[in-house]
Amino acid sequence: MEMDVSRFSDVYDVRILREDDIPEIYQLCSKNELYYRYCPPFVSTDSLRDDMQALPPGREKKDKYYVGYYEQGKLNDVMDFINGFPDSRTAFIGFFMTAKERQNRNLGTKIISDLCAYLKESCFQEVRLGWVKGNPQAENFWHKNHFVETGVTYDTDGYTVIVAHRILK
Repeated sequence: MEMDVSRFSDVYDVRILREDDIPEIYQLCSKNELYYRYCPPFVSTDSLRDDMQALPPGREKKDKYYVGYYEQGKLNDVMDFINGFPDSRTAFIGFFMTAKERQNRNLGTKIISDLCAYLKESCFQEVRLGWVKGNPQAENFWHKNHFVETGVTYDTDGYTVIVAHRILK
């Protein structure tokens, strides 16, 4: 099923990001130093370009939505969304970041709430994601947004990822 990214939010203008958006994405991400302290290496234009193309096993380019959330023409949030991973009833958030100056104001929570409402309406049963073990900001944010650990973890070079999910009721 193709996703209508404009319905990812009731508040923001959401659109698919392109390579020419990378400088703007970099400006947003590079101010979030805490995230990259736990999830190195630090962001670069090359790493953003790679992230925009990266796919999990068994997924195709049509399943990936690398989107930006805009308000009055300004990029405020970035999300890497995978449709139907790891199975057809599950959506996967590979990355979500809010502009540093907008954090701790429940704006990210509103985005996740709107997204989950749209996904439930679209017959998804679950949303999955991962955060880096030890990152208190990420863990607190996702717990606040009703994500719980699945018990699955995996190790990468330099850190451990905790897999979590939210059942859509």
